[in-house]
Amino acid sequence: MTTSDTIWKNPADIIRNTRPENPVMVFSPGVLQATAKRFLAGFPGLVTYAVKSNPDETVIENLVQAGIKGFDVASPAEIDLIGRLAPEAARHYHNPVRSRAEIAHAVQAGVTSWSVDSSSELEKLIEAVPPENCEISPRFTLPVSGAIYDFGSKFGATPELAAELLKRVAGVGYIPSLTFHPGTQCTDPGAWEQYIRTARDICDMAGVRARRLNVGGGFPSHRVHGVEPALEDIFDLIGKTAAEAFDGDVPALVCEPGRGICADAFSLITRVKAVRDGGHVFLNDGVYGGLAELPIVGNIDRVQLLTRDGQPRDGDEAGRVIFGPTCDSVDRLPGEMVLPVDVAEGDYLIFHGAGAYSVVTNTRFNGFGEMQRATANALD
Repeated sequence: MTTSDTIWKNPADIIRNTRPENPVMVFSPGVLQATAKRFLAGFPGLVTYAVKSNPDETVIENLVQAGIKGFDVASPAEIDLIGRLAPEAARHYHNPVRSRAEIAHAVQAGVTSWSVDSSSELEKLIEAVPPENCEISPRFTLPVSGAIYDFGSKFGATPELAAELLKRVAGVGYIPSLTFHPGTQCTDPGAWEQYIRTARDICDMAGVRARRLNVGGGFPSHRVHGVEPALEDIFDLIGKTAAEAFDGDVPALVCEPGRGICADAFSLITRVKAVRDGGHVFLNDGVYGGLAELPIVGNIDRVQLLTRDGQPRDGDEAGRVIFGPTCDSVDRLPGEMVLPVDVAEGDYLIFHGAGAYSVVTNTRFNGFGEMQRATANALD
């Protein structure tokens, strides 16, 4: 991905001045740092960034500048990335299933915070990870709603198993903690409330006080026009619920937002390749590129249609089927997207809030997906 040294005012300014033929991912360091500081100011505990959501080195460097002191890492590559870019930062290895080679790599790198959701994986850690000053957090899951999708089908023990794991962790000398993840793009603060109260139940079942409670990621980004995430409401509820559930003796709280921090710091500029017989719209990017997650989590409706001269089209609107550029019929955005009816070949469609799970999913399938990178002071 090539990067221009020019700092633009906004994506429209890029269109007016360069008329890019390939997709452009536009990054605003100011937006990223402001969002990170919002978490640091509002969340009642340690904020760690989930590297998987956007591991771009410039993102990591800006987060360190903003004051982020911890990172959720899920692989040896992410462990090494943070070790190089932020050597003083904490690294929490919270992918609960690892090969023995991955465990050995993390131990050698000095990782001291782990999660686990099964007895078999815990035994692998016990065999290889020295217990001194080392934290292991059983990860549990609940059948709660409020997110676009959850990870309960892949990760997370039942509360009963989590209690057994927590007791085992404490019994062999590790620092006992707990962790959960309420699900992706979770807009219902009540999900955190149920998880936190269950965490107290798990501690009671185990007869163990958790040293820390990691409330996961799931914090929403701004995907819908006019509905900005109420992050402060979520932060407040987490703090109040933890104080109530643990009778004032609250474990140290940790969170691991990914999307909630990085998504709104990026906008993706795509170009209309064709409007087929006045109907279907074909773009120069799609689900094999920067829009890979949309069929899973739904369309972003914070979109902006501009002419090739960078002027907004804002007339009557109608639903359109949107296809990507490849010769694969699954390269289609879900449902229909509402666009101005006068959309034309050569126009630019900007997806705002596109910074999560986009840079890392560009496959270059079918020879498409060449993506440029630009920096802007503002995005909207």
